[in-house]
Amino acid sequence: MAGKIRNYFAGGNTARGFHSLYDSNLQGLEKLFILKGGPGTGKSSLMKAIGREWTERGLDIELLHCSSDNQSIDGVIIPALKVGIVDGTYPHVIEPSAPGAIEEYINLGEAWDSSALKLQKDKILGLNKKIAEAFKTAYSTFKDALEIHDEWELIYIQSMDFQKADELTGKLIDQFFGKIKLNKSSDVRHRFLGAATPAGAVDFVPSLTEDIQKRYFIKGRPGSGKSTMLKKLAKGAEDRGIDVEVYHCGFDPHSLDMVIFREIGIAIFDSTSPHEYFPSRDGDEIIDMYELLIAPATDEIFAGRLESIAGRYKAKMKEATSHLARAKELHDELEAIYIPAMDFKKVDSIRDKVAGQIRTMAEVKVH
Repeated sequence: MAGKIRNYFAGGNTARGFHSLYDSNLQGLEKLFILKGGPGTGKSSLMKAIGREWTERGLDIELLHCSSDNQSIDGVIIPALKVGIVDGTYPHVIEPSAPGAIEEYINLGEAWDSSALKLQKDKILGLNKKIAEAFKTAYSTFKDALEIHDEWELIYIQSMDFQKADELTGKLIDQFFGKIKLNKSSDVRHRFLGAATPAGAVDFVPSLTEDIQKRYFIKGRPGSGKSTMLKKLAKGAEDRGIDVEVYHCGFDPHSLDMVIFREIGIAIFDSTSPHEYFPSRDGDEIIDMYELLIAPATDEIFAGRLESIAGRYKAKMKEATSHLARAKELHDELEAIYIPAMDFKKVDSIRDKVAGQIRTMAEVKVH
């Protein structure tokens, strides 16, 4: 039987710049291959091919998706083998903990024709400069959007019953964890629920929660306490030794959008736009924060202001996404320079060497 694929983002284009959560997901690996090489050198294809081999062999894998290119991945992890492969080029630079013993650099630059690339040096430098500028503009525009979002939150924060919020959180902690106290340290992983990509907001909620028995869909408004409640639930699980997957917001990494407690079969997530879902199977339940915690008629009282804020926010998000799309177009131009300069037979040979090393490690684990 084929292994399962867990999809998530470990890096994001956020209102606080590019934000990396790679370290959290690479902890505990016994071997990490770090790929170096320019755009279009086959890093994503290499990782996908090796991931595919192990799912076909029946092992589960994790795919770390690229927030700047919807078709690419930035990493693959095979948890059962404690092996990972990641793209170690900017902006997700990986700091090795034990070079040679755990981390190994794989240079795909061995497969390119430097003399052909040298002829395009000025074009490469020019494109890299424009790509950096497009990302910088995208991040500052997301920052503008976050400031508008703060205005939006303030309306609901001022209309919220904080005592009821604390009571609701306490009730959920009791309901989820009861008297559980496991005799181990909690394994906590920090990831992104979704990401701002060149094609707009993308998330993997269905994939991440497909085998979770009990799902809680949090409904509400900005500032209605969703993230604060998730942080307290995550801390409650950690204190009891329960493993936690903590999913940060792809727009504001200081905020949480979902926590999953796989050992006890529970997922609870912010189910509002842009990752809005509705119950679709037994075990799904809605928690409506607006209904439970916000003063009645708040939407109606502030309707005019809310409409203005929502319009400005949407416009800024659209503008920021257009800058990410521009960065992707420029990156595609850069790839078009590198691809003809690559000897992909050499890339295949490098991939086969890495794949062989992983197979050897797997055999050692079995025996």
